[in-house]
Amino acid sequence: MSISVIIPTLNEAAYLAETLRSVRAEKPREILVVDGGSRDGTCELAREADRVLHGPCGRAAQMNLGAAHASGDVLLFLHADCTLEPGALRGAEECLGHRGVAGGCFRMRVTAAGLAYRLLDACATARVRWTGLIYGDQGLFIERQRFERIGGFPPLLLMEDLFFSKKLRRQGRIVVAPHRILVSPRRWQRQGLIRQTLRNWGLTALAAAGVSPNRLAAFYPMVR
Repeated sequence: MSISVIIPTLNEAAYLAETLRSVRAEKPREILVVDGGSRDGTCELAREADRVLHGPCGRAAQMNLGAAHASGDVLLFLHADCTLEPGALRGAEECLGHRGVAGGCFRMRVTAAGLAYRLLDACATARVRWTGLIYGDQGLFIERQRFERIGGFPPLLLMEDLFFSKKLRRQGRIVVAPHRILVSPRRWQRQGLIRQTLRNWGLTALAAAGVSPNRLAAFYPMVR
């Protein structure tokens, strides 16, 4: 299998260089950065990728654009503030090679000390294993042909990852690869860990009750 790594960006100059270095070390087929209108140095840093695309702001639209231009057998969608543990791409390939697997993600580890963050990591892995729902910062990977059959990410301003996961789990098992994805703690540190976690749960519950994620996006902090 060959893997195309797709990274949506919006003002990610503080994180993108490190992310690109970690991905390049894994020797993917290609790295595509899809920018949604950055005004900092993101686009200059993105030149280290194999291809830089420009599209409308919004992760769903950006990731779909990247997928449309990707040439790998497998697509890995990676947030710009996340880095991969060595061997992660090989681990993703091995997972997708198992019978009945539709897609997967990595074991999340927020790069901050403290028991609360370790509980957050554990809950993220448990959520995927029990419900098949993947959050975007866990590094979703899927075979390109399956992604195209499903229709890509839904055109939502928020929770495109969860709604995509709901469609994906109908295709087969969702697995968690043994390798870790290292996630910046910025979102929880800026908003407060408990406050951010409760906000996530509340918005997810409202979406499950039928409230449009596009309406809920107004209540989610714009921290990429």
